[in-house]
Amino acid sequence: MLTKSNSFEKIDSKNLSKYFSGIVAFGNKKNSEALDFFNSSKILINAHDPFLKRYVSSLVLENKVLQAIQIIKQNYENENIDFFDSYLLLIIDSLKKNELDIAYEYISIANNFAEQDRFNLAILESLKQYVYLFKEKKFLDDKKNFGRLSYISETFQKCYLDDPKTGRYFSKLINDPESDFTRYIYFYISYLVENDNLNEAKVITDEIEFLNSTLLLSQGKSWIDNGNLQKFQEVFSCKNHNDLIAEFLFLISNLYSAQDNYEMSNFYLNLSNFLNPRFVFNLSLVAENHYFNKDYEKAKKVLKKFKKDDDFYYWFRLKKEAQIISAQRNNQESLNFIKFNFDKIENPNEKILFDVANFYKKAKNYEEAIRYYSKIIENLDDNSDIKSDILYRRGGTYERIKNYEKADKDLIDALQITPDDAYILNYLAYSWLERDYKINEAIKMLETAYELESDDPYIIDSIGWAYYLTDDYPRAEKFLKRAVELMPDDPIVNDHYGDILWKLNRKIQARYFWTNVLKMKDTEKELIEKINIKMIEGLKSS
Repeated sequence: MLTKSNSFEKIDSKNLSKYFSGIVAFGNKKNSEALDFFNSSKILINAHDPFLKRYVSSLVLENKVLQAIQIIKQNYENENIDFFDSYLLLIIDSLKKNELDIAYEYISIANNFAEQDRFNLAILESLKQYVYLFKEKKFLDDKKNFGRLSYISETFQKCYLDDPKTGRYFSKLINDPESDFTRYIYFYISYLVENDNLNEAKVITDEIEFLNSTLLLSQGKSWIDNGNLQKFQEVFSCKNHNDLIAEFLFLISNLYSAQDNYEMSNFYLNLSNFLNPRFVFNLSLVAENHYFNKDYEKAKKVLKKFKKDDDFYYWFRLKKEAQIISAQRNNQESLNFIKFNFDKIENPNEKILFDVANFYKKAKNYEEAIRYYSKIIENLDDNSDIKSDILYRRGGTYERIKNYEKADKDLIDALQITPDDAYILNYLAYSWLERDYKINEAIKMLETAYELESDDPYIIDSIGWAYYLTDDYPRAEKFLKRAVELMPDDPIVNDHYGDILWKLNRKIQARYFWTNVLKMKDTEKELIEKINIKMIEGLKSS
């Protein structure tokens, strides 16, 4: 007897062709195209087991979560729904409807399809603990522990129960020395506002600086500063069980995004948004994921969700739209767009000024970039790490216009604030190497930078180039080869490697790498001219 998975001969060639086209599009991360093919070959749902899994995944990725749930329910009596994602969607649907007993049953069934995946098991166990809490209004006994994932969940669960230890748990979470949990400062502030503890909330937000805080924290601080306290509960409440599960799913999405698995990240993000559509700010990660996948049209569609009322997220939208213009057209059009919108802002904060300075720098309008960096520096504490970073950026901008005196001063001033910053050490030292200035001191700085960041390709290239300039060619080759392996598409690194190969009398290989540089789209005109000369004359002996 043939199984459904093997009965392709019963399927007409037209539907089979559409299905295979969908599989190819799905594999190439062209999800909209894949879904079109799957929709036009739905006859295969009961004819080929893997079809339903791919179809459901495509629906969720297109943010059609309710439709995906309906498809699973329509096929519930069939064996082809026996996969983890189908039961996860049924759990989410039950929670949305406040059918906690049914959600608990689905969690038990889903365990049968998560045994081989420890991450899925952790997700199910966490959901089990949440559902038990919502049902019984107490913590589950004998629960499994998944380290920080469990601690985050327990903090929100205590918030749900209005446990007196909630504040202590949030405090421990946001002060974890080994992890960056600054996101949860926002939820701590939200908890304080919800419990009318406005003084403590204000103490926390007063310590937040827009320049180095996350979007979510900046938005929360803005609401506190402007007295828009109702905004917090409009988007999230830890007394709402759907909001809690939505935040848990966002955490899972973030974990996938950190591994550059943007497809799974968006899958969980869309489930999170399904449970709590009010928390539109989470969609910033969806927009980022689409942007990194170069799916610019989808990114722009998501960005439209951010309105002028929420100033920081609206600025995020404008900034991301400008980056898309840069990617699709050019830096100058991108700058024109951001400048047009920036000019409409009456009192831009330092975060916006910083972003505008960076846009000017990327567009090579260095004088304007310096002007905006200088505006920020004027208002910063002399010993703050933020000031060190802005001095570093302004110093690098001065270096680009060959104002070396001011460049060196900014970079040295930055190092006085943060003497162990590998990237400032690298930038200043490399600038000196290029000018044939303080070579020995530059090498010492680069060796220190390499000790601090031994896997950074730019630092590896710099120290290799330093050894090249001091005629230590075998040692230089070792570093420059590694730099090329780490950054195969970087024009300068390939040019440097070509130079060292020439010095080691490997001239055919040297010309191969120089030729590669000429083919790279990011190669600047000045470097192209130098390489064209080297292709004809080689490197002249010093």
